[in-house]
Amino acid sequence: MKFVSIRELRISPVKIWRQLNDEEDIVITSNGKPIAVLNPIYNNNLESTLDIIKRARALKAMEEIQLQSVKKGLDKLTDHKINEIIEKVRTERRQ
Repeated sequence: MKFVSIRELRISPVKIWRQLNDEEDIVITSNGKPIAVLNPIYNNNLESTLDIIKRARALKAMEEIQLQSVKKGLDKLTDHKINEIIEKVRTERRQ
């Protein structure tokens, strides 16, 4: 994985675009901190590439939800307790 400053991208974008063909990803940095990732479009299929990125974001979101669940102790709930909570919410919504 190659790291390129935003300044370098601004000064010589053609060089960076050519490097993108050789690299899987190029990380763009600002003041030494990563701010973006350039990814090539796979098989000239924009929809497929965007779908891959969306799936990766969804997986990351799911991991974060699971971590929060563990921190709150929700991973220790029994099926019985979960069903009680669901029934309580359903009852409240009917009222």
